[in-house]
Amino acid sequence: MTEEIDRQREYVLQTVGERRIRFIRLWFTDIQGFLKSFAITPAELEGAFEEGMSFDGTAIDGFSRASEAEMLAFPDPTTFQILPWRGGGDTARMFCDIATPEGEPFLGDPRHVLRRNLERAAEAGFSFYVGPEVEFFYFRDSGPEPKVLDRGGYFDLTPMDVAQEYRRNTILTLERMGIPVEFSHHEVSPSQHELDLRHSDALAMADNLMTTRLVVKEVAMEHGIYATFMPKPLEGHDGSGLHLHLSLFQGETNVFADGSDPLGLSKVAHGFVAGLLRHARAITAVTNQWVNSYKRLVGGYDAPVYETWSRHDQRAVVRVPAIKRGKAESTRIEYRSPDPACNPYLAFSVILAAGLDGVAENLELPPEGDETVRLPESLAEALHAMEESALVREALGDHVFEWFLRNKRREWDAYQQHVSRFELEEYLPIL
Repeated sequence: MTEEIDRQREYVLQTVGERRIRFIRLWFTDIQGFLKSFAITPAELEGAFEEGMSFDGTAIDGFSRASEAEMLAFPDPTTFQILPWRGGGDTARMFCDIATPEGEPFLGDPRHVLRRNLERAAEAGFSFYVGPEVEFFYFRDSGPEPKVLDRGGYFDLTPMDVAQEYRRNTILTLERMGIPVEFSHHEVSPSQHELDLRHSDALAMADNLMTTRLVVKEVAMEHGIYATFMPKPLEGHDGSGLHLHLSLFQGETNVFADGSDPLGLSKVAHGFVAGLLRHARAITAVTNQWVNSYKRLVGGYDAPVYETWSRHDQRAVVRVPAIKRGKAESTRIEYRSPDPACNPYLAFSVILAAGLDGVAENLELPPEGDETVRLPESLAEALHAMEESALVREALGDHVFEWFLRNKRREWDAYQQHVSRFELEEYLPIL
């Protein structure tokens, strides 16, 4: 492993010199899932690989207290990519792993949280793969009254889908950054769109999702419009989901596949789904972390409502897609409740932990379509379920678990004190 990292570092150093890269942006993510960045010059790059680059951790939400101000960012050379939209190709980026001044992994780093959960999966013999469907909206600007660009619907083509060119430029930019897109189309709501990324290991996919969110916004800005991953920006229309296609592998073998099973799913897959259902309420605060997230998880729309599984019902939190004939390696399950505004490192961590718990406990798959338990209906309800979950605490670690709860409770308290336009329009004229 050390030799491979050394080769990767040498490749980066050589490429920076040959391509005359002037700036390297070091990216990392705070606990809420917002991308953070600072730039170094090529002269600092070798030292950054060896010793890390120091920064003030107190400036980053959820990172450290004043007594632990200094943090170190170690760039991951496997994530090196030239940014297509910055300075004509003279700027590159790498994701970073955050460490303490003593060189120990920082427990508040979401990327470390996911690494730790993937190591647990590896100890059980599994690698975790994710393929996301990323939904988002284009609006004319970021003002409080969303102005749609079209009145198109699912799979609509021109002239109703006026944003084809925006999607096309986004896909080309992503592919230049090594992120393949399998599929794109107009979604069901006006001005809503979807990009389906090709599946990869969970850590690479979390990095890819962070990059995708930025690229979508950058391309939109270049065209003079605004892109948002807000879960439910339009009243009366479907919100944006992050449907995650999940699978476990052992080497090159998809261990979710079993041709003798009526569903095509192995005992491992049955247990994984059962684990997701057992812990669905507890992990929802992480997969759907905003007050607005719960405006999407309501009946009557293409969003999950019940803690159940199904082959066809869109209200189920887990769907079992049909397996293409002769392609058992594509066997997967779809987890439908997350939204694209979540922190993917933390969301993947709790999803993996929940599924592996079901595998370890040999849980039986409950009956299909058993609509007896509903997903949380508000952020407050979700936080209560999360707080009582030993599994979520273990998956996130004490630092992230406790900070996340405090931060989200502040958000909920602020929301409860807010007097909405609905209340003013509904009650002010009559009370």
